[in-house]
Amino acid sequence: MSKQRHFGKTSLFAAFLMGILIVLLVVMILHELGVKDPFKFFTQYWQESPPQQQATTTETFLHEEEVVVLEDEEKTILPVEKVLFEYGRIIESCGPFHEGTCVRARSGPGTEYPVMLQLRNEMVLKIGGKVERDGMTWYKIVFDEWLRYPERVQGDWYVAAEYVEVLLDEGDKTSWEDGATTTKKRIVVDRGEQKLYAYDGEELFMETDISTGLELTPTPRGSFTIFKKTPSRYMQGPLPNLVDQQYYDLPGVPWNLYFTEGGAVIHGAYWHNSFGRPYSHGCVNLAPEKARELYNWAELGTPVLVRD
Repeated sequence: MSKQRHFGKTSLFAAFLMGILIVLLVVMILHELGVKDPFKFFTQYWQESPPQQQATTTETFLHEEEVVVLEDEEKTILPVEKVLFEYGRIIESCGPFHEGTCVRARSGPGTEYPVMLQLRNEMVLKIGGKVERDGMTWYKIVFDEWLRYPERVQGDWYVAAEYVEVLLDEGDKTSWEDGATTTKKRIVVDRGEQKLYAYDGEELFMETDISTGLELTPTPRGSFTIFKKTPSRYMQGPLPNLVDQQYYDLPGVPWNLYFTEGGAVIHGAYWHNSFGRPYSHGCVNLAPEKARELYNWAELGTPVLVRD
């Protein structure tokens, strides 16, 4: 009887050691997959994730390195490498009315892939990674912002790097994250003159032609404050609750300064050159090069006066 008890205790101890070894092995595997805190991972995974989402969560960790599968006979797999910047400006492309030769966004990293969109000069797009193939670099474009009509974005977008100017920009900035700012800078939008004036104290920094809202979609009058900046925005219409129900779809709208909660923005416009007369759906349009200059100059908290 004592031998049986001793054997039972030995078996339990061996099982205990085996369990510890298995746990350590799983922790080592998760660490290799990039999970910094495996115990926190298991806690969140089992306690917080619904059953139907557990496979997706595991899949994310198992496929942390993104790849693209080429449509060749060998089904070549290439990594989508991470980049040290987030945004790129389209250069050496066509003008606002597609005059000239346009840079093409394609569904894969190669000229044999279908064209997704003709990209115009001065568009600013967010870059999610790059693919090296046959001596060329292709940037993968991502749209990870909120979209009013997400169904309009179909498939992946890749752009040849030679047509992209890399922008070292921090991305979205908001006053509720960065805190209140005090500045002597101010912006005046004159709807009657179709002009924008930017002042630093009493010194005029910029005077430029603009396009404010049309009759059915006027730019709101009043005193406002810039509370958000972002170098790129995907703008879509029609907007709800507006008389004007015109369709528009404009990825990569550059150099955005938000000054109303209703979505009024001072930004660059790459799709027209009618500055000096009303044209927009309520925003304040500038020539892209002027919009970039104003964007880099303006601070969060800068007052904006819209007058007639």
